[in-house]
Amino acid sequence: MKKLAFLILLCMFIHCLAGPAVSETIGIDAPEYRVFWDRLRTTIERHLHRPYVWGSSGLKSFDCSGFIWRVMKDSGVLIKRTTARKFYLSLPAVEQDQEYRPGNIVFFDDLKHCGIVSNEQKFYHARSSIGTTLDSFNSYWDQKVFGFRAIPVPDISR
Repeated sequence: MKKLAFLILLCMFIHCLAGPAVSETIGIDAPEYRVFWDRLRTTIERHLHRPYVWGSSGLKSFDCSGFIWRVMKDSGVLIKRTTARKFYLSLPAVEQDQEYRPGNIVFFDDLKHCGIVSNEQKFYHARSSIGTTLDSFNSYWDQKVFGFRAIPVPDISR
């Protein structure tokens, strides 16, 4: 019991020394967010036009949540590989006026599909019929939107 208490205290101490690893409140106009979005977009574009394979997280093929996970991982956001539903439950909520902020994750079809917002008109995702692509928020996709979550922005000041 003493060992467990010591380990918990040690972990808490190390966590306090490390400081926050990510910021979820950086504004879209902040230089840190622009740098992050540029890095994220570069990573996304590197993985475009790859085939869809259910359960795959790259490098040559992806499913929707595998694409999101790979883009985050390659951009310095470390999170467990999981499903669209679990991403929705584990990532921070987005304020209503910030939903279409570049880099947010958009969820569709009762949390069965997800993509990354590019802007108010477009999003990136791994589409089962054509693979990783940039698509438009059109009448088909708009009616399927379930919600949005933020990708935590890594602290780039370190």
